[in-house]
Amino acid sequence: MQNREDIKKIYLFEKMPVPKSVMLLGVPTIISSLVMVIYSLADTWFVGLTNDPVQNAAVALAAPVLLAFNAVNNLFGVGTSSMMSRALGRKDYDTVYKSSAFGFYCSLFFALVFSSVYIVFRSQFLDILGVKPDTLNATAKYLKWTVALGAAPAILNVVFAYLVRAEGSAFHASIGTMSGCILNIILDPIFVLPFGLGLGAEGAGLATFISNCAACLYFLILLFIKRGRTYVCIRPSMFRFKKEIILGICGVGIPASIQNLLNVTGMTILNNFTASYGADAVAAMGIANRINLVPMYIALGLSQGIMPLVSYNYANRTHKRAKYAITFSAKIAVGMLAFVTLVFYMFASVFMGMFIDNGQIISYGSQFLRGLCLSLPFMGLDFLAVAVFQACGIGRLSLLFAILRKIVFEIPFLFILNFLFPMYGLAYAQFSAELILSAAAVLVLKRIFNTLMKEG
Repeated sequence: MQNREDIKKIYLFEKMPVPKSVMLLGVPTIISSLVMVIYSLADTWFVGLTNDPVQNAAVALAAPVLLAFNAVNNLFGVGTSSMMSRALGRKDYDTVYKSSAFGFYCSLFFALVFSSVYIVFRSQFLDILGVKPDTLNATAKYLKWTVALGAAPAILNVVFAYLVRAEGSAFHASIGTMSGCILNIILDPIFVLPFGLGLGAEGAGLATFISNCAACLYFLILLFIKRGRTYVCIRPSMFRFKKEIILGICGVGIPASIQNLLNVTGMTILNNFTASYGADAVAAMGIANRINLVPMYIALGLSQGIMPLVSYNYANRTHKRAKYAITFSAKIAVGMLAFVTLVFYMFASVFMGMFIDNGQIISYGSQFLRGLCLSLPFMGLDFLAVAVFQACGIGRLSLLFAILRKIVFEIPFLFILNFLFPMYGLAYAQFSAELILSAAAVLVLKRIFNTLMKEG
């Protein structure tokens, strides 16, 4: 490891002005997060150009399975990233190397398990997703490329980004994910639309598979070029079943993974409710959800971006710097999301019309988008609080918030609001849950700040 590289990373985490550190780490991570949404939006947009509700419904129905990838991403991406950054803060470099190797190989193993389980139990998966006879063929073909064959590159792409970001190389992390995104946008029209291969939803899945493979190749080349100058290590010889590494990674990663699985459960229930109103309603909810994901993932990217900074300074006991990074990020997130909420609410039909030319779907989707976007400012606070819990290794709090969000609030609200306001009430369940949860997030963060400042 060259001293020059060490000095640059130490300066970023310890000496650089906090707003600049937040921007250097946050902006590339936001771009990386947006790339994940752009993958979905590209599929939705190009499939939408076919004006076939069945093809659009297939992409929407498959979304929970793709979201389930984040269970592995969070377990070994978030968990390993937090472990690496805290170890860097303690200057424990051996733990950094072994943690990254453990996270990489476990991600690869569980990605292959994910694909195998889907292939064996495909019929049961499709039933759970709410797939009907008219959407069965298109959904199965989309999932063939994105899950049966594509789980490993999709998961490793994201985990690689977490590992590279943990040592402060947020720029390279974003370049890796962006390379796949750009390729996906190029391939989508070729594979999806009639003037190309005309494969519809299946073509979108194939484009995503190829793009994720390309992104993984970028990260492997990056690690080869930077060998000896990076803390990210994927040498098999560094893989160890060490108790402290397993507990450190899983203590943060398991709650983050469970949080994602609860998100999948919530989305699956939402899709099942929406499916009872027909393919048009499913397509409309799918498009509205993807539009709403753009600002949501900006907030998520910012909160994930500052995690290495908070983790490092938490372990280094420079708590005042950690607190400043959190409060500065909160102001940016809430302000930006409040503005986006206003724009989405006023121009919902315009945004829906960008993805499909179908009056009924645009009408449904506009109402869905207005309900969904109201949760954005409150969600920003919630994401930030969970990122702080993960950064500080307080996995139990992130798990508690996940249970509160989905099990205690959002899923019950889906049943209640759908009963009171059939179909349209579904879009307001998330807002109702986040409104309550954001108030809890502020209270818990304030308590953590007080504790850290006393320790400092």
